[in-house]
Amino acid sequence: MIEEEAEPEPRDSTKIIGITGGIGSGKSTVSKLIEEAGYPVYYSDIRAKTIVNDHAQLQQQIKQLLGEQSYDDNGLYDRKYVADIVFEDETILLKLNSLIHPAVKIDFENWVDQQTTPFVFKETALLFELKLNESCYQSLLVTADDNCRLKRVMDRDYKTYREVETIMLRQMPEKDKVKMADFVIYNNDGLEELEAETKKILTEIVAS
Repeated sequence: MIEEEAEPEPRDSTKIIGITGGIGSGKSTVSKLIEEAGYPVYYSDIRAKTIVNDHAQLQQQIKQLLGEQSYDDNGLYDRKYVADIVFEDETILLKLNSLIHPAVKIDFENWVDQQTTPFVFKETALLFELKLNESCYQSLLVTADDNCRLKRVMDRDYKTYREVETIMLRQMPEKDKVKMADFVIYNNDGLEELEAETKKILTEIVAS
């Protein structure tokens, strides 16, 4: 246990490991397993959902891009309204990401400053798409066969085959991510196998 008077390690000594994976890959499960192993994990997608409600300047920028309806009567980000718009227009999605990403980046940097471990992990769906891997020490991809991912998302989100397939087709192909990743976890089997593989990869990362 770290003593209260211990000072955080300097920022440049902290090694950032990016965790990513397409929809239904199991990246969130792997992130939780890593967190349970004692390593800090920053959940970019979860933090973004908070930041869009708490960041006044960002709210105004989003309203200018998507309209006042992007926030409901209670002043909260209307995810369904926004999702319906960006799902039909990739250009708007890219513009939205260009607004949200800088705010999340600052939030992440502040979070890193508070950590004291030599390794921290950053979970984000767009690690390679936004070139966030370039600011990471190493990257970890969680992937699975398309059929496995399709079934997981259909069961989890009650979406149709076509809906999930459309989402997957809009994401960077898994084969491209595999080529870019430093470490890859194939999540085609059960939780027990995933836990064992995560433990193995985590040992390799820490030893690197």
